[in-house]
Amino acid sequence: MTQMPDVRGKLTPNKDLSGLTWLRVGGAADWLFQPADVDDLAGFLRNLDASVDIFPMGVGSNLIVRDGGLRAVVIRMGRGFNDITVEGNRVTAGVAALDAHVARKAAEAGVDLTFLRTIPGAVGGAVRMNAGCYGSYVADAFISAKAVTRAGEIVDLSAGDLNFRYRQTDLPKGWVIVSATFEGPSGDPDVLAARMDEQLAKRDATQPTKDRTAGSTFRNPAGFSSTGKADDVHDLKAWKVIDDAGMRGARVGGAQMSEKHSNFMINTGGASAADLENLGEEVRKRVFQNSGITLEWEIMRVGEPTAK
Repeated sequence: MTQMPDVRGKLTPNKDLSGLTWLRVGGAADWLFQPADVDDLAGFLRNLDASVDIFPMGVGSNLIVRDGGLRAVVIRMGRGFNDITVEGNRVTAGVAALDAHVARKAAEAGVDLTFLRTIPGAVGGAVRMNAGCYGSYVADAFISAKAVTRAGEIVDLSAGDLNFRYRQTDLPKGWVIVSATFEGPSGDPDVLAARMDEQLAKRDATQPTKDRTAGSTFRNPAGFSSTGKADDVHDLKAWKVIDDAGMRGARVGGAQMSEKHSNFMINTGGASAADLENLGEEVRKRVFQNSGITLEWEIMRVGEPTAK
């Protein structure tokens, strides 16, 4: 086994990742590293054997770890990476700050980042995937981010560096975002709070928020431009083509496409990662057969299947 660098944070070998994902599935990572702070992370990456893969992991809200686990060092930030500060209309948040917490703290200070309120997960994933909701995207509010390169250098990233697009960016492999700064328009805190309450009520009425899911399973298949910004139009919805293919409520083992919202995949209890991924692939197959549309996964899938 590769010798790991000395760290001030926590380094755990053969860490079961199933408890760290919202879907509660998956095998073990070779290592889990929870850095104490940015310098600890930078030193670790600088001294880690360059042949060892790393995988930055947030709160596991939009992730399937396959049953055979992950041959990599999983880096997961917690305390030390969740501060939120507001200066004027700019909000800087650590990578581990939950999107909902950023929206609430910004609103309390009279800054409108309300679109973040119902996005599951934390800031790192939101930036990396250009997350969006209700017509607004991270790209619309993004000012800059700080990251640590695979070589252990601390760098600043602009919107141009990341090249935001619909549900994707150009973050280089092995780079780890540690914080991001956003800017939103001014707003009355009470009005912003009321808007977020309305968003939550709408989400709870239309999405299976009480079930074990990972957010949207597939990207909307068409009707977006290359920028992924708020003026994009998403006329064709993934849930609609899934419904048209007769896959609402479809099951494989303990995995099910939600009856409430057919673009949400549920672990009904006892599902394996293979159940979930096989169900998703069956949905993709049936949608293509029915409409000629190839759905793209929005849930990230990593790791290896269980050896047969």
